[in-house]
Amino acid sequence: MKTALVSILIPFKNTAVFLPECIDSILAQSYESWEVLAVNDHSTDSSYNLMCTYALQDPRIKVIENEGNGIIDALRSAYARSKGHLITRMDSDDIMSPDKLEVMAASLLKMGAGHIAIGQVRYFSEKGIGNGYKRYETWLNTLTQDGGNFTEIYKECVIPSPCWMVHKEDLDNCGAFSPNRYPEDYDLAFRFYERGLKCIPCTQILHHWRDYVTRTSRTSEHYAQNYFLDIKLRYFLKLDFDPNRALVVWGAGNKGKTIAKGLLKEKIDFHWLCDNPKKIGKEIYGKPMLHYTFLEQLNSPQSIITVANPEEQTMIQDYCSNLNKNHDTNYFFFC
Repeated sequence: MKTALVSILIPFKNTAVFLPECIDSILAQSYESWEVLAVNDHSTDSSYNLMCTYALQDPRIKVIENEGNGIIDALRSAYARSKGHLITRMDSDDIMSPDKLEVMAASLLKMGAGHIAIGQVRYFSEKGIGNGYKRYETWLNTLTQDGGNFTEIYKECVIPSPCWMVHKEDLDNCGAFSPNRYPEDYDLAFRFYERGLKCIPCTQILHHWRDYVTRTSRTSEHYAQNYFLDIKLRYFLKLDFDPNRALVVWGAGNKGKTIAKGLLKEKIDFHWLCDNPKKIGKEIYGKPMLHYTFLEQLNSPQSIITVANPEEQTMIQDYCSNLNKNHDTNYFFFC
């Protein structure tokens, strides 16, 4: 197999308890042409000293101080010093499967530029994995198996942040880590989508994703639900919204209200639908709540679905199908 240098970008902050498993899993990779750019994001535990010890033992590991603050600045600091033709990320509390780099590099080199190598993931935790994370894992791996990740990009982040690899030229064309937008992994996924990169299907578990109570995605304000909705609406209006078609919002819960406020702020008109008899006929933010069958009066509308209940989502999907409405053309699930 043709070899290419893989640059592994690893921001780390106070993860000393997990770092040995993480770095050891990289050292054990079957693919040996790699470099680690490990960026210390102002750790106050022994993480920095531990990483420096690894760097002394293997020259492929380089330790850098974050030139700013936070994960985006850390990724920029790492990327600025990377020398690889292929770029990937790694979380300092996770574990790579032994053939992760080999599988991803091989598929990416075979398919060429314009593609993203991804892999299936498995969550693990000392206290067990909750139903929410298990559902996300199953959903994400189902998409990854066929490479159809972008078909549901408005639901959740469809590219696992520590389990992708791209050609450096493609990452540059997507803006790399230049935007100051959180969640930074979801924003990058949207920019991959915007540039038309294609996901390479994968049926193997390549990454073991650790969950614990102080994990950043659980504690940082940047991963709160409103940030996800803001970024979804931002890219929908940029990439998929057709101003010549009627726009519809389904659902009057908190998510529906957040989307409605975002559209009102942008001065974009929309119809607001629901199936709650207590809300139908009333006004929220000056917009009348309409029964969902109002959709039948509209000519080729676009619908943003903010209803999270799986059974109700199925009902909506069946209803739209009966009206010959297509997913990702006529309606988009935002949760």
